[in-house]
Amino acid sequence: MSVSPVRLGAIDIGTNSIRLIVAEVEPDGRYRVLDEEREMTRRGHGLFARGRLASEPMERSLVALTRMKVIADGFMVSELRAVATSAVREASNGRAFCQEVRRRCGLRVEIISGDEEAELALRSARSHFDLAGRSVAIVDIGGGSLEVTLTVGAVVDEVLTLPLGAVRLMERYDTAGTLSPKRWRKLRRGIDRVLDEKLRKPPFHPEVMIGSGGTFTNLAAMAQLERETTARPVQGYAMSRAEIVHLLHRLRATPLPERREIAGLNPSRADIIVAGTAAVARLAKRLGTQQILVNTGGLRDGVLLAMIADRFPKDAKGSARPLSRLESARAFARQCRSNERHCEQVARLATQLFDGLAEQFGLPADARELLEAAALLHDIGYVINHAKHHKHAYHLILNGDLQGFSPRELEIVACVARYHRKAFPSKRHAAFERLERADRRLVRALAGILRVADGLDRTHTQRISAVTCAVHRGFVELMLQARTDPRVEIWDAERKAGLFLRAFKLKPRFAWLHGAGARLRLAAAS
Repeated sequence: MSVSPVRLGAIDIGTNSIRLIVAEVEPDGRYRVLDEEREMTRRGHGLFARGRLASEPMERSLVALTRMKVIADGFMVSELRAVATSAVREASNGRAFCQEVRRRCGLRVEIISGDEEAELALRSARSHFDLAGRSVAIVDIGGGSLEVTLTVGAVVDEVLTLPLGAVRLMERYDTAGTLSPKRWRKLRRGIDRVLDEKLRKPPFHPEVMIGSGGTFTNLAAMAQLERETTARPVQGYAMSRAEIVHLLHRLRATPLPERREIAGLNPSRADIIVAGTAAVARLAKRLGTQQILVNTGGLRDGVLLAMIADRFPKDAKGSARPLSRLESARAFARQCRSNERHCEQVARLATQLFDGLAEQFGLPADARELLEAAALLHDIGYVINHAKHHKHAYHLILNGDLQGFSPRELEIVACVARYHRKAFPSKRHAAFERLERADRRLVRALAGILRVADGLDRTHTQRISAVTCAVHRGFVELMLQARTDPRVEIWDAERKAGLFLRAFKLKPRFAWLHGAGARLRLAAAS
């Protein structure tokens, strides 16, 4: 029996404008847009100075939302989801505004975080662009904030929310009209200070930036008309960083009345376009990105895609069965192109060590699976780069959409993977400091085990078939079953045993069970 398509609607309540999309969705997730509507209500005007939404922009927004609700109802949508971003999120009367929307329009508004904004922009970019094998910065700029998601091969490394929205910058640095060299330097330095504080040194230089939001679409329309003289849809339109810098200098030197006449620029955006373009240009320079692609979908498209995913859930193979936690970890490790044999071996040895130590040291039973997941994922950071792959593993795990883990468990898994090499866990590290005291002790213990297990496959040959533990006064004896001499593995495990010693207050000693149970104690290879 065929299943009829459903109609869904999404509303993006931004700082500068409100956008509606209505779509008809097939059971396989494909959809076609039935209607779109946009109104610039300037709800965030004056917010960043006063801290409150002003009454006139609020009233314009309520009128626009009432109209959009009527449009969506006319299409008989099964579900209408409305999300609000930085302006409502930051305003002291933001929740009061949402309550008034509910009273006047019968519409429940969801205030989403900056990370959620970034996730929705990423969802839209993944739907419209092939990210496989590319390092990409997904950027969504609104009136109040700018969200950046750094990905490699569609795997998320870092998510940032920056206070660099076009309206916020315009009001703070007075960029509506022409900019003198002095005011331009002030704007540029202000943007760079935020990038210094929040972004610091990028983990990699993205090959391409995929940008959504009115700043990007207007820049593309202007660049297109300069090049080609005829206007076409700008979805997927490619610009160079040099083109954006060229447009920026042209825009900042043009008085506001003349700026409103520039072909391709929406006149209602003429006062905020310089600020938005400056943020994009400085970010692209900091990231070292030369090519910018435009995604016209952006946040509202991401909301619609999230609604479709909720209504028609599928796993990676297209079936309705959800993956188990460890299946999800293995699938993600494969997506990151980890060395599967090595990571499986480290996970096997780590859980054997856990089994030998758990009762003696009171390790909780449910921590075994967290350790196994961390072992399977400990090397995924290589997809970003080798030098800091342990730190990249932390961010990738947190942003990897792993199934079945609670936020607390995911944080523990990420921290254990992050501490499989280099520095010991420390409360100077913000992520570790955020953990509860008991979870910090657990991370030390699990990461200590993981370091030893990683050392026991130093040659990546899976030489050791099993490890058993015997706890003695002052030391733990680790008995290794191996067909051939594991001297190099023992050498590496010994040099990585510092965190194990700190966590368990016992030094590991290694013995090789060779042949018919013969025990040979080996000196580490020199």
